[in-house]
Amino acid sequence: MGGYRHVLSLSGGKDSTALAVYMRDRVPEMEYVFCDTRKELPETYEYLDRLEAYLGKKIARLNAERGFDHWLEMYGGLLPSSQARWCTRMLKLKPFEDYIGDDPVYSYVGIRADEDRVGYISTKPNIIPVFPFKEDGVTKEEVFRLLEEAGLGLPDYYRWRSRSGCYFCFFQRKSEWVNLKLEHPDLFELAKAYEKFDPVTGERYTWSERESLDELERPERMREILQQAEKTKRKGAAPNQTLLDLFGDDDDEVACTICPHSDGCSPAARSTAGLLIMCERTVASAPTRTQRSRLANWAYCFPHSLNLPVQWPLETHIAIPHPTTPGRTPPRTPKACSTDR
Repeated sequence: MGGYRHVLSLSGGKDSTALAVYMRDRVPEMEYVFCDTRKELPETYEYLDRLEAYLGKKIARLNAERGFDHWLEMYGGLLPSSQARWCTRMLKLKPFEDYIGDDPVYSYVGIRADEDRVGYISTKPNIIPVFPFKEDGVTKEEVFRLLEEAGLGLPDYYRWRSRSGCYFCFFQRKSEWVNLKLEHPDLFELAKAYEKFDPVTGERYTWSERESLDELERPERMREILQQAEKTKRKGAAPNQTLLDLFGDDDDEVACTICPHSDGCSPAARSTAGLLIMCERTVASAPTRTQRSRLANWAYCFPHSLNLPVQWPLETHIAIPHPTTPGRTPPRTPKACSTDR
């Protein structure tokens, strides 16, 4: 196994944190990294500080060279969505792969044995994903136990939100947007400032498809949303449950794992061997804001048979293999990393 680095990317959520606890003594040379979008919740940073103290080593904070606001401009003001997850690629995936470079690496992924998903599988041949929880049969209940025994517990944001990730994450439920306003009114205002309305074209750039934050924060609308959430909770919830208990696994490793394709692709795109990713120059060169937005969206939703106007600099397109390319089977955890439990 000589020469391989061991890297565990943290999300600030429960599963990747529990995996760090689980692997601390199994792989002492482990490198821990966090891709910081600079748009995280204060609770996330506090939780990472506590984890760092438990691990006894620094967590490398990877900052994208160009932050969210830069890429928002490059994508024509198109806010990220489940159909256009450019934020994940530019602020999570790219900094991680830049940190790895060309070194041979085992990348540890916190997907549990009771989950049916793949998560991030790098297309770089030097990055080999390993799934200790899946291999050792670790389930959600054991994740909770690991965190409690380590003295970490859950991040405080789980009181009012079911996921980690950016404070303006588009995967948030309506009730979580309301809770953001109640818990962090300053961050809610910052999120609201990103939304735009073009009076000429009628186009809306909002975090939610059918409702702006201006509309959502009306007192009567907030009451309606919270009442509906309470009804949902009463239907099948036990007393004193957090949103995590109630809604299940909406940790950011579902919503924002280090993979630009695992949840954002259409079924047609997922069934192909590749996606066409537009480079910055291509997107920025589109003649209008609307075309830049649409191009950015198309680039993430369709396979590489796109038919785009020839006047754009198509020679700068970058074709990359899709993570679900047949034949890529994640290897088992290296034997030196496995110990009897």
